[in-house]
Amino acid sequence: MHCPTSNSFTYNSSLCACNPGFLFNSTTTTCSPFIVSGEPSFVGTGVDYSVNFPETILSFESIKKYAESQDVFLGATLVMVVSWLLFCVGVRFGSVGDDGTTFWFKVRWWVSRLDVCFATRHWLEDQKVVKKRKTELGGTFSVASFILFIGLLAALLYQVISKRTIEVHSVVAANAPDFTSFSTDMEFNITTISTMTCSNIQNLGTLFMGKPGFLDFRTTPLSTFAKFSCENTTKGPMVTLKCTNCQLFRDNFYTSWQFIDLPNIPASAVGFEFNLTSRDRLNKKRASFVSGVLKKGSHMNAEFVTFRGKDPNILQFNLFPRVYRNKDDLKLIQPLFHDFIPGSSFGDINKLRDSLQNSSNGVVNVTLNVNFLSSYIVEVDSQSTLGPVGFLADLGGLYCISIGLFFYLLVQFEFRFKRFRREDKVMRRIRNRKKAQERWDKLRKYVVFTWGRGSLPHEDRNVVLTSCCSGILIKSNQNGGSVSKRRQHIRKDTISFNKKVSVPDDKVSQKVSSDDVDNGIAHRQQPPGFAANDIPLPPSLEIKPDSEISASEIQKNLQNLYEYNLMLREELILAQSMLHSLTSNEYSPEGH
Repeated sequence: MHCPTSNSFTYNSSLCACNPGFLFNSTTTTCSPFIVSGEPSFVGTGVDYSVNFPETILSFESIKKYAESQDVFLGATLVMVVSWLLFCVGVRFGSVGDDGTTFWFKVRWWVSRLDVCFATRHWLEDQKVVKKRKTELGGTFSVASFILFIGLLAALLYQVISKRTIEVHSVVAANAPDFTSFSTDMEFNITTISTMTCSNIQNLGTLFMGKPGFLDFRTTPLSTFAKFSCENTTKGPMVTLKCTNCQLFRDNFYTSWQFIDLPNIPASAVGFEFNLTSRDRLNKKRASFVSGVLKKGSHMNAEFVTFRGKDPNILQFNLFPRVYRNKDDLKLIQPLFHDFIPGSSFGDINKLRDSLQNSSNGVVNVTLNVNFLSSYIVEVDSQSTLGPVGFLADLGGLYCISIGLFFYLLVQFEFRFKRFRREDKVMRRIRNRKKAQERWDKLRKYVVFTWGRGSLPHEDRNVVLTSCCSGILIKSNQNGGSVSKRRQHIRKDTISFNKKVSVPDDKVSQKVSSDDVDNGIAHRQQPPGFAANDIPLPPSLEIKPDSEISASEIQKNLQNLYEYNLMLREELILAQSMLHSLTSNEYSPEGH
């Protein structure tokens, strides 16, 4: 008879079986290979002795998804430092201009203001007083040092959080009364992965203690130690042993059971699955366990094998008594998977066919061997890896490294390139000139609005130069208006500060608006007896070339300007009285 599924073969002319290492699936009626991924066993404990941070403050698990180690923080820090340095190098290629209004000047000035670490540590010549300087190079290295410090601090915090405590194991000698204080419930689950059922099992119920041939070897019913049962699962028959308030009084004990052939259900398996759990009786949530899946032994060369035959398949486990001092002296027994010794198995189809056709090989022998290490008790305690003093010491060390590294680079740059020693003077001179101009403009407007004769004129008014007052510019109103608005006002901001002022040699007529602008503009000449050369030139500015304007120089120039304005006022009053007298004589009856 031909088997209906692939990866299978026939035996006894009418029966079908899967190839070695393949498991039959009754739902899909196919034979699929039995594959185990990952580690053969997994050990866990329900004892949590770590510090849990609130999720609203720090979600460390979400951070671990993106940062598996400190290398992520160090790499990101290096990228940020290099990016900042490249940005500052690129900015230096921009032109700062002469008036301090360019974009590159503003950026470079902003970078120089960030010099908070090295403002008093720049290059100083001998016999020079230490003063605070903020340079563009110092601002660049100051920000770079802070980026490096923050990155190293993040890596340190990651280390403190991930490895804030260490688990210390102390081994102490044990005696019989120590084990009587252990109140533990244990459960053993061994699943034979196959198409067999619990009907194939036999000879389950005997417990062997000690080693055969020694004086302490004993046999006892399994029910005196634990309750046992068998349950059919989708993976195969699962044998369960439950021990309530286990008293482990022997170092070595084991039990065995066999699966035999049944009609159309041969005794064969492709692997084993185990799960051993130890729980505290007072708190069921406190548990230790070990679980895993076994496919083959470590010495097997074949990838896929089927277990069948008289030689037993031995699963060895160790039990460690533990006392958790950091958890109110909690006492648990930690199960650990020790070894798997495979029994009879077949990796060749022909050999497996011969075994299935031979009734003497129709058995799968399973042995559970448990070694209780009762000579010693492991005491578990937690110790902090870093205290407050150690953390502050590490923090100070990181800060010193960050500042010291870039301070060394700053010294090397200023030592090898002399222009870096005085690079702040150019930008400060441009900045001071801009600030002085802005303040001078404010002062001019303040003087005009405070002492001027009326509001500021509009921008569309014409400017003429009078002959009575040399260097004074008077704006005439072209539009109609009242007499008070048509008066010419002497403006301080129209005074020329040029060192050379051109003084007209001839007489210049002054334009004065009449009451009616539409009828024309009346021209009147200056009286013949008044000469413009009688008025002295405006005071010259005392400014040294290629130097900065100090406050004392500005105050001195303003004082000279004030005295000059007083003299002009007297001259204007005298000229006004003369013009008034001439005008009165001209329009008097005697003048007619």
